[in-house]
Amino acid sequence: MLGIRHHGPGSAKAVLAELDRLRPDIVLIEGPPEADALVALAGDPGMEPPVALLAHVPGDPARAAFWPFAGFSPEWQAIRYAARAGIPARFCDLPAAHSLAEHPAPPQPDTAPEADRRPEEGVRLDPIGELARAAGYDDPERWWEDAVEHRGGDTPFEVIADAMAAVREGYTPHEHEARREAYMRRTIRAAFKEGHRRVAVVCGAWHVPALREPGPAAPDDRILRGLPKVKVEMTWVPWTHGRLASWSGYGAGITSPGWYDHLFSAPDRPIERWLAAAAQVLREEDLPVSSAHVIEAVRLAESLAVVRGRPLAGLSEVTEAVRAVLCEGDELPVELIQRRMVVGERLGHVPDDTPMVPLQRDLRDRQRRLKLDPEALERDLDLDLRKPLDLERSRLLHRLGLIGVPWGAARASRGKGTFRESWTLRWLPEFDIDLIEAGAYGTTVPAAATARVRELVDLGTVRTARHAAPSAGSAARPAVTLADLTGVAERCLLADLPEALPDVLTSISARAALDSDVTHLMAALPALVRAQRYGDVRGTPAAGLSVIVESLLGRICAGLPAAVTGLDDDAAREVLGHVDAVHAAVGLLESRRQGWLAALRGVAERRDLHGLIAGRLTRILLDAGTIATEEVARRMSRSMSAGNPPARAAAWVEGFLSGSGLLLVHDPGLLGLIDAWLTGLTAEAFVDVLPLLRRTFAAFSPPERRAIGGRVSSGESERANTPEADAERAAPAVHTVLSILGSA
Repeated sequence: MLGIRHHGPGSAKAVLAELDRLRPDIVLIEGPPEADALVALAGDPGMEPPVALLAHVPGDPARAAFWPFAGFSPEWQAIRYAARAGIPARFCDLPAAHSLAEHPAPPQPDTAPEADRRPEEGVRLDPIGELARAAGYDDPERWWEDAVEHRGGDTPFEVIADAMAAVREGYTPHEHEARREAYMRRTIRAAFKEGHRRVAVVCGAWHVPALREPGPAAPDDRILRGLPKVKVEMTWVPWTHGRLASWSGYGAGITSPGWYDHLFSAPDRPIERWLAAAAQVLREEDLPVSSAHVIEAVRLAESLAVVRGRPLAGLSEVTEAVRAVLCEGDELPVELIQRRMVVGERLGHVPDDTPMVPLQRDLRDRQRRLKLDPEALERDLDLDLRKPLDLERSRLLHRLGLIGVPWGAARASRGKGTFRESWTLRWLPEFDIDLIEAGAYGTTVPAAATARVRELVDLGTVRTARHAAPSAGSAARPAVTLADLTGVAERCLLADLPEALPDVLTSISARAALDSDVTHLMAALPALVRAQRYGDVRGTPAAGLSVIVESLLGRICAGLPAAVTGLDDDAAREVLGHVDAVHAAVGLLESRRQGWLAALRGVAERRDLHGLIAGRLTRILLDAGTIATEEVARRMSRSMSAGNPPARAAAWVEGFLSGSGLLLVHDPGLLGLIDAWLTGLTAEAFVDVLPLLRRTFAAFSPPERRAIGGRVSSGESERANTPEADAERAAPAVHTVLSILGSA
């Protein structure tokens, strides 16, 4: 019985040493027995940890579970030892077929040698904490490192087993744990019945006392009788060090996978090698770190370990040495070391002959052909769509997004021009489950994306035909709006799915013809305009788009007066967003721009408009050059007159100034009108409109706010608001004053 801590480098070294000494006939490992057929792949040169066993229910990929392994995991080293020694290795835990039938996501391996501490299973015992307190430690993790991880592979398994037995004294396992341990004992008995004389069992140390004596089979058979069962499939998938960290949500997580990997792989002098590597990371960031820094940091880490009575400097001592010496007290480079080395993000790799669904294999082939290797760390990718390779990369990322695998997140392009596209890429292990789920749509990425688009179109057509609330059978499915459909059309062009596009356009035409809500039409138009533009840039045929765009825009212009009538504050803000989006889209349609501006002029001077809408329409018309500055000043003065409530005046100002304050910087007249209105408010009215004004001016850039403040403080706004003197009418008075002064 080799009781270990999952993902413990000291435990991994100890297991290897003990297996070399015992020379067992078979190795039993805590894990799902359905994966026995996959054990041989662990010896493949193409298998690079961290990797994980993935169990899922066919047809219901959401019911899945992972069993991760790192290079320093004792279970992984036991598997590799069995492959080298030519002996069988099997998994002995409760089958995933039972676990997935009991739980949508079965409990992961416990933080060995800790007990399962999941609230739903009612266990609260912390054996590491109990043993640490008995040894006089206030930190359970530090005790475990000193007692096991830093012993260089010299782990006393018998001592650990005795300690666990003492902690488990009087403890009654909960139902799921009892089933797991019963199945482990059954597997051990089966190994002996097969004629194996020396059986090595590698499991969490917490379970060792329950497995030392397998005992008779009848009690275990009673525990395991009648368990629910489902069909499961197993495979290997790449994993990451970050997913091994305890903050990732994994039940047997660790806080420092990069540090543990270093402890396991360093041939000697681990502290010196770690600090030298930390210095290299800092030098790559152009931070001055010399050899003298490294020497002094090593001395400090070792001195701290001596003062604290530790057999070897641990991560806490090394981190303090890095902070004090290499980083000179600066926390930012310490965080860099934490991210790159302590966690040490790394993505594993599985060989090509690993069982995969066809969609996974097709994606792997495309990644290889397009030279887009999945990586655990975020990286930026800038594409030039004029290059065939970059265009194919863009299409792949858009297609994956359509089938629910968001490997790439689009971001603002660093360069100008519609031929540029920028992404942030990061591969997550969960994407393999998404690919398995999407495998129902097709065997290749383009086929799956096309089928997914057609499903969305069919759902949209069904919604259009019903005109009513969905039936009970479809209540869980979200409604597909007209804006959703136009967004799908845009994504079809980006992903180059010509087979799906005609169905999308047909559905859009049918939905638009029946939709009388102008806000729905306004929400749908921008995506169609962008799609029409992308069709030109990418060389993707988009026949029929222009007809739909012109039809939608004509109906929007005709229905705009009704859409802006009788709005409350929330509705006005929503409509304002649609107006801005349509205006930006129309800017790409030069032939339709004048008709849109004419529609805006037709409603801009209505007295029943919400102040937010009236102010915004006035600003759009001013920027378009269709009304003069004098007319804008007249409208602003009228909106801020004493006859209007202060709240409406503030809303007008917010709509007029939203997005930019440069207009007030360069037009003292408008600034003077706002200044005069604001200073003329009563105290109560000022308090009422202050939140609106703060929101408006907070959106301006700091230079704009400083320039506006400077003009107000210098009196320019007051002078601009003061009428000029009439020289002819003032001439008699000027003559009289000069006569009195004797200067006439």
